[in-house]
Amino acid sequence: MIIDARSLSHNTNIDTDVCIVGGGVAGMAVARELIDQPFRVCVLESGGLEPDSDTQALCRGDNVGLPYFQLDEARPRCLGGSAYNWFMPIDGTRVGIQLRPLDPIDFEERDWVPNSGWPFTRADLDPFYKRAQSFCGLGPFTYRGDDWADPETRPCLPLLNGRVQTVIFQLGARDTFIGRHRPQISQAENITTYLHATVTEIETGSAAQAVSRLRVACTADKGAWVTAKVVILALGGIETPRLLLLSNRTQRDGLGNGHDLVGRFFMEHLHLLSGTYVSSKLDTEKLGRLYAFHAVNNTLLYGRLALSDEVLRSERLLNYSVAIPRAFWPLTVRAAAQKLLRTSQLLGTSLRKGELRECQRHLRDLVPLIFNDAVPAIGRKIAGLAKRRLIEKLTRSQKIEVFLLNHMTEQAPNPESRVTLSDELDALGQRRVRLDWRLTAADIRSLIRAQQILDEELRRAGLGRLEIELKDEAPPPDLMGGWHHMGTTRMHRDPRKGVVNEHGQVHGVHNLFIAGPSVFPTGGYANPTLTIVALAIRLADHVKARMNDLPDRVAQLLHAAGREPA
Repeated sequence: MIIDARSLSHNTNIDTDVCIVGGGVAGMAVARELIDQPFRVCVLESGGLEPDSDTQALCRGDNVGLPYFQLDEARPRCLGGSAYNWFMPIDGTRVGIQLRPLDPIDFEERDWVPNSGWPFTRADLDPFYKRAQSFCGLGPFTYRGDDWADPETRPCLPLLNGRVQTVIFQLGARDTFIGRHRPQISQAENITTYLHATVTEIETGSAAQAVSRLRVACTADKGAWVTAKVVILALGGIETPRLLLLSNRTQRDGLGNGHDLVGRFFMEHLHLLSGTYVSSKLDTEKLGRLYAFHAVNNTLLYGRLALSDEVLRSERLLNYSVAIPRAFWPLTVRAAAQKLLRTSQLLGTSLRKGELRECQRHLRDLVPLIFNDAVPAIGRKIAGLAKRRLIEKLTRSQKIEVFLLNHMTEQAPNPESRVTLSDELDALGQRRVRLDWRLTAADIRSLIRAQQILDEELRRAGLGRLEIELKDEAPPPDLMGGWHHMGTTRMHRDPRKGVVNEHGQVHGVHNLFIAGPSVFPTGGYANPTLTIVALAIRLADHVKARMNDLPDRVAQLLHAAGREPA
């Protein structure tokens, strides 16, 4: 059942067993696993069924670090969440996202990557990855290049000694989340979804050992209260730490922030279109088939190149992958186009509503987007493409082809890269967020060395060479993220090193859990979605087991929160 919270009476009390705050990918994955359970579930979604300008404005904040997306564009507030930002064409009719699990080495504590290490191994998460595979509508749970290659029609690049290997990304459709899972959750008898229900504060007892209730804003002047035995925050890597920091009535520095970790270790994936692969093989069309979007037995996928674990260890590098598309709209140009499209849509919505002040704001945003983002990005890429076309022309007589290099690499956890609160207030009177995205020289140095190794292996195999553009450790101007907000409520068994434990429970708060990428200790290079879903399924199993342990535990939680059982 779906209820518009704006229709509720002021100060309505909603009592439930499990409350999921956030209806994005993580929240939907948890809710989907709780369908038909013998307890009540409540989903609180800040937005509606689709993004709208008023609700998106609540995400607005300041970027004070590296250049980054406008925050109200980077995460849609609506039932479906980040799935609304999946715009990659995966076949002739659908859009979606590329998916892959993290590698086993990503879960390890690596002595050359400070603050690395998960509280469990990749093998521990594999059963949940397999369930996530089904949830996302993907094919068999294998991502090795050899398992999808065909020596005759779509071979892996014949690299010689295993230092560089082919890895696979499978492609998932947005419709799986919006068109399949959202209706299932909405129709579940034990689940009630409230739209336009923004949680503004998490209240606890005096000792902050358990959540007592949630304060919900339905409009600027109308609110509600939610009480639940278990609360799960699924707000993403920016809004989750924001809510914890805002909930500072009992703990001055924010809930769960006794060791100043909430909001720290913000990570992204480093996306960069840089450099050129100049091929020296005649049959580049055949060699390139595995590395372009295609279907194998109804599974959509494509291949990328990555460094082996042995190379990562011996060279002390961050995890790295690169796509080698023959013709691919540059990421920076696509990003500029997306910004222009989103801002134009918001402007159109404001015009239809007659919101003159919002129209003025969107127009102010649109002009710098055109002249500061779109035009320079297009200009840089036209110059780069002209250079590549010249190389192609000079080498055409030798039947040599040129490919772009589309890098996606890991960022090392950095406590100075963080989310904090600003002094500016949103329409609900809540302090806005401030993002300070920072990299270290090691992040760029690892990216450069990875390309050098790839160049060495291509030359050794007689497959061509790389033209590497990066020359120093300064972040290049075209570097960007992928809307992958990770690490800001990181997972660790030790409360001095993490905000949540291995089950996603906030340290010291018995009934408060976090789902989503903010719990990632490290991020690898793979898109986070498949890992988000796997962790959400794992958390749902933990919650089901916990609920079966009631009612004895309920009395303990209520007592800790300062309430008496009914």
